[in-house]
Amino acid sequence: MVKTIIQTDKAPQAIGTYSQAVSVNGTVYISGQIPLVPETMVLVEGDMRAQIHQVFKNLQAITQAAGGDLDDIVKLNIFLIDLAHFALVNEIMAEYFQTPYPARAALGVASLPKDAQVEMDAVMVVEQ
Repeated sequence: MVKTIIQTDKAPQAIGTYSQAVSVNGTVYISGQIPLVPETMVLVEGDMRAQIHQVFKNLQAITQAAGGDLDDIVKLNIFLIDLAHFALVNEIMAEYFQTPYPARAALGVASLPKDAQVEMDAVMVVEQ
């Protein structure tokens, strides 16, 4: 098995012992993204809407670095501190994805790194 590490400065740098993404045989596993601004590595300013948009922008940057785009995501996991924001995630997600939408899970969690309110990770498949 050959693993290719995906790295871009257009998304937040890894802040632990992980890679932004790893590609194996055309499947790209994207690490969890919180709403960090890549240039400053601090949480985006603003409300929950701003945090969700920043996470999608971070995911998009990584998908593009891996040779794909958001529409190549086949599985998306969403972690929320407050599941009351689920409808807002759906609304904003529709701005970034087209049908057919990826498979998805949304989970309520007690806390996230850096006090983020949302985190998402994904699996993407790209043509080889």
